[in-house]
Amino acid sequence: MSMRLLAVQLLLAITVANARNDPPPSSDRTWSPPNLPNYERELSEYHSNEGQGSSRVSINPRKIYGLAELIDIAERNNPDTRVAWERARQAAAAVGLSESAYYPFLVASAAAGYDRAFIPFPTLTANPTHPSLSNVRITGGSSLVTEAQVYRGELSAKWLLLDFGERSAVVAAAREQLMMANVGFNGTHQKIVFQVTERFYQLGTARQKVLVSQSALEAAQTVEQAVQARIDNGLATKPELLQAQQQTAQTAFDVEATTGAESDARVALVESIGLLPTVPLHVADLGQRSTSEQTNGSVDELIERALSQRPDLVAKLANVRAKHDGIRKVRAEYYPKVAIDAHATETELDVSIDHSDYFGDHRPTYGVFLTASVPIFDGFGRRYKMEMAEAELHGAENELAGARDSAVREVWKAYTDFKTALRKQESAAKLVTASQNAFDAVLESYKNGLSTYPEIVSAQRNLASARSVSHDTQSAIFTAATALALSTGDLARPSSRVTRPIQKSPRSIQPMTPFSR
Repeated sequence: MSMRLLAVQLLLAITVANARNDPPPSSDRTWSPPNLPNYERELSEYHSNEGQGSSRVSINPRKIYGLAELIDIAERNNPDTRVAWERARQAAAAVGLSESAYYPFLVASAAAGYDRAFIPFPTLTANPTHPSLSNVRITGGSSLVTEAQVYRGELSAKWLLLDFGERSAVVAAAREQLMMANVGFNGTHQKIVFQVTERFYQLGTARQKVLVSQSALEAAQTVEQAVQARIDNGLATKPELLQAQQQTAQTAFDVEATTGAESDARVALVESIGLLPTVPLHVADLGQRSTSEQTNGSVDELIERALSQRPDLVAKLANVRAKHDGIRKVRAEYYPKVAIDAHATETELDVSIDHSDYFGDHRPTYGVFLTASVPIFDGFGRRYKMEMAEAELHGAENELAGARDSAVREVWKAYTDFKTALRKQESAAKLVTASQNAFDAVLESYKNGLSTYPEIVSAQRNLASARSVSHDTQSAIFTAATALALSTGDLARPSSRVTRPIQKSPRSIQPMTPFSR
């Protein structure tokens, strides 16, 4: 059996030694790495746990979903929220791991074995006429064979009593990492809410542009009919009719282009929700939305709110505090550590010499020690650790300062964009009304022979452009309002309610409780 096992081990060693660990042979072409087909086959058959990668939410193909419902689906279904949730769970486990250093460390071990050995034993001969130690000679010898059976059980314990704050610094740093993960979880939800909201309005705008292009096509066909009527009455030329037909063909092309843009916008929205494009999801059209609540507060108040609650700033503040704890940990390494070491052992040892009867004993042994270790010299390692920790702290402080400045700029820009979009809204409405009136007047004038064809084409294009601008302006208001809420940290603001979420549906409305300890 032992020879067979040795042969298997030898074969395995040869296989490992001969395995291909080669890089690509050249840089100018692709190649097939070893075992690539195995990876591809496994990938084609791969099914992740709990159905991840597929929708976790049942979509009703007959239901029309509004923005609030789409956001709810995205928060439950987008894989980014689950990734952020698992990171926060890891950070919570890291806190528990760091706290374990406060408890005694217990180890139980057991061993049993057999040992056979020999001791060389010489044959001595002395001169009988002069019996003295110097006349002793080795004339031969043999071996003394011993056999031993050992059974041993041991329980050892070690408990660190005093470390001058090193463990507390490690625990505090882990808790700051947990805070970073928790607010990062909230930040992920806020980004998803913003992304879904933005793409929802982009889809609504794309749909409205399809209607605008269809209206432009109807207007172009009306102009073409008017030109045809004037030709029938001998009042227009063939080139005018050809230009009208070209304009109709161009607007028909624009209808197809805007329809394609609408399809792309729908795919982008579905992707942000975490669904596949093949899912039959019906999205509601844009409705009227009040934006008055977004105007509450001056820009200074919005900036102050952003600096006190944005998740990314909270995370960077927690990082600064964690770096402070890192300095405390390094500083504690300069001081002694006091611990208790204890053990209790039960050993049975039986020995046989030259096949005699076994003899031995079993007695418990135990001991307790109070140990203290004082670092004297470590090759300046602690000094370099302190320099690294201080540099990390300064870097974290600068990152926080830079993030605060960026937050002020983002709030200012979002606030300005929102106010600008509001001012554009009234002008855009007036522009649509004026363009519609101008087109109707020029069309009637053209039918009566009082306007030229270029004038009516220009009026038609201006009307289509005004309608498109109006829809863009309305979408910009909604998007800018959402961006303003995101920049201040108000978007998807977590509730202060203390409730524990369902494990399979992590939500941002109660983000702190599943991970705080």
